[in-house]
Amino acid sequence: MDIIEAIRTRRSIGKVTQEPVAKETIEQILEAAVWAPNHRLTEPWRFFVLSGEGRGKLGEALAAIAVAQAGAGLDAEALEAKAEDAKKKALRAPVVIAVAVVPTERKDVIELEEYGAVNAAIQNMLLTIHALGLGAVWRSGEPCYHPLMNEAFGLRPQDKMLGFIYLGVPDMTPPQAKRSSAASKTTWIEA
Repeated sequence: MDIIEAIRTRRSIGKVTQEPVAKETIEQILEAAVWAPNHRLTEPWRFFVLSGEGRGKLGEALAAIAVAQAGAGLDAEALEAKAEDAKKKALRAPVVIAVAVVPTERKDVIELEEYGAVNAAIQNMLLTIHALGLGAVWRSGEPCYHPLMNEAFGLRPQDKMLGFIYLGVPDMTPPQAKRSSAASKTTWIEA
């Protein structure tokens, strides 16, 4: 598959089978990630590959965050139900790759560029997954950025989990997609 085709045909695949994904395949996906462009070669990405019982680490973090966000007023049974629902999210795929940004402390590096580099690494991963015939969805949201998530994965306060790539063999037809033309979003400024 050429790169243009991969870019145009990649879709988020939110439903995958529980069939295992070979470690060598996961390593190939991670190798693609580290070739993302990054200013000053800081390599600010960190990957946590969760499979089997290892997905419980994410499930426990999601459960703790769900309970913390529930606030007062819920009884123990309702809190337990929230925690159990959150834990199940970690089991939606046989492999979850958690991706974090760990910004350098160098004064000559703009922190926002560190985030851009990790987002580019995630795109490399998603395109590689698609090219290998697998399916994935990049999930993020408020729980990613919660201090309890950092704590669960041993991240510093200035680090951030940027998302979870749920990876597996597709168990759905890829959705159709449409994009606005580049021309509709482009201003040409010429001399």
